[in-house]
Amino acid sequence: MTLATTLATAPLMVQKLMAHKLMAHKLRSALAGVAMLSAALLPLAPAARAQSIIFDDEIEALLTDYARPVLRASNLGQGNVSMRIINDRSFNAFVLDGRNVFINTGLIIQAETPNQVIGVIAHEVGHIDGAHLAALRSEMQRMQTGMIITRILGIAAAVLARSGAAVVAADDLWLKTFLARRRSQESSADQAGLRFLELTGQSGRGMLETFERLGMENRAYGVNPYLLSHPTERTRIAQLRQKAEASAFFNVKDKPELQLRHDLVRAKLRGYTFPAQDVFRLYPADNKSLPARYARAIAANCSGNCTKAMGEIDALIKERPNSPYFWELKAHVYSKEGKFAQAVPHIRQALKLGGSRSHLLRMELAKAIVEGGNVAQYDEAIRILEVSIDTRPDDIGGYRTLARAYAAKGRVADADVAMAQAHLISGDPKQAIIFARRAQRGLAQGSRGWLKADDIIKTLPRELRDRGG
Repeated sequence: MTLATTLATAPLMVQKLMAHKLMAHKLRSALAGVAMLSAALLPLAPAARAQSIIFDDEIEALLTDYARPVLRASNLGQGNVSMRIINDRSFNAFVLDGRNVFINTGLIIQAETPNQVIGVIAHEVGHIDGAHLAALRSEMQRMQTGMIITRILGIAAAVLARSGAAVVAADDLWLKTFLARRRSQESSADQAGLRFLELTGQSGRGMLETFERLGMENRAYGVNPYLLSHPTERTRIAQLRQKAEASAFFNVKDKPELQLRHDLVRAKLRGYTFPAQDVFRLYPADNKSLPARYARAIAANCSGNCTKAMGEIDALIKERPNSPYFWELKAHVYSKEGKFAQAVPHIRQALKLGGSRSHLLRMELAKAIVEGGNVAQYDEAIRILEVSIDTRPDDIGGYRTLARAYAAKGRVADADVAMAQAHLISGDPKQAIIFARRAQRGLAQGSRGWLKADDIIKTLPRELRDRGG
């Protein structure tokens, strides 16, 4: 696989995610209710920052396997709840809706066992199962109105008293009341998560260890317990410990093969997202384990050396020839050097081993074919892209590659539709409408391509359409 943006050395398709962590401290504004929705849904963070979603077959497969028993126990197994990977080194996970659980790369990297990640997933599924998100949105709407009214009254009182103390007190009261309800939801999610683990014969030790860690971090930062959206660590840990240790499954260990998969994914993330020198320090040459060699092979081949260290990847393939991810790594290194024709057979082998339904690998195959310039195979690339691009609708590179393939086959109007979509995603509406209208002139009205172009035009502001782009 190749990159769409950031992480310039990793074969991880990255898309922009409009997700921000906002400080949940004393919010003293009449508009605080709007900001607090994000603050309430996410754990406390030291600063707001944009993040990215990472798409990777190996990591997604592992997280899906972690989540499957928990989702089945919660009767959400058929609800299409997906695991999403956030490129963020902080130890964190969250839900924003009832369809996705977001897991930070930092949580995966720092979790020493699969059970620790599974415990976090169980907690987040507890939020979904308890419909906490819907309740929070309803509460936010009610609370925002109440805060505005209270703030108006507080301003009047402050004017009379010539002091802002009344305004601050009113805001603090609303905030603390709201966060108290959040703490109740967090405790409920804990208990639900432990119940799901019990039903699936899994230990609650990982969840306990995770929240013990978070408790130590809160104490280190000296966080005011009344300004936490989660229960205080002592109360929470005491409740977790009592129920987790009472389970007959508390001492159940992760299976060795699952632990190896976990360690391989941790090594992969470190290899791609850490500076090479840090990777070699964490995984020194005398560490001959498979995860250590995986991390070193990634760092050696993806930090400017490229195929100079291909032998390390070949050694991995020799040991585990049925691993699609080692073949994928070899293909990525060839693509990174611009040797796309050499990458193609390795992507095909990865597809053969990992299942032809992997849209990510199929997209990488199509891109390698087009970049390799073998026009005889462009029809195959177009078929792949037309189907697979719908699974990653924000993949700008995919649309540009499809446009190149269409143009090479003489399908200029179809190429214009693909370019219009690419410009729309990249935030250039003027170019999007130019390409969409040019495409319509070359397509039969009402045809599939014409309708796609029309949809693009209709998504744009009326004033832009009226100006003709």
